[in-house]
Amino acid sequence: MSHTFEELVAKRRAADAAHAQVEGLRETYGPPAEAQLTPTQADTYETAVRAWRDLARDLRTALSEHARDEGRSLSEIEDEVQRAVAEPEDD
Repeated sequence: MSHTFEELVAKRRAADAAHAQVEGLRETYGPPAEAQLTPTQADTYETAVRAWRDLARDLRTALSEHARDEGRSLSEIEDEVQRAVAEPEDD
């Protein structure tokens, strides 16, 4: 299934937001391997990591499919998406 460029940008923003959430939890709780996390904290952290990894995997697949369908290199598509993500969103 081919994805539009706008969908790729949205997927990248979602993956970036999920990564930011993981980083925020890491700052709050401390490094998971070193911190004594409560069961709730551990579940929250693991859920956030799984969400980030799932979104990143879905993004990678969508980028690859889009590049193949467009007959362009993956790195070229990734660069264009990254530039679009860096621009402010239209309201």
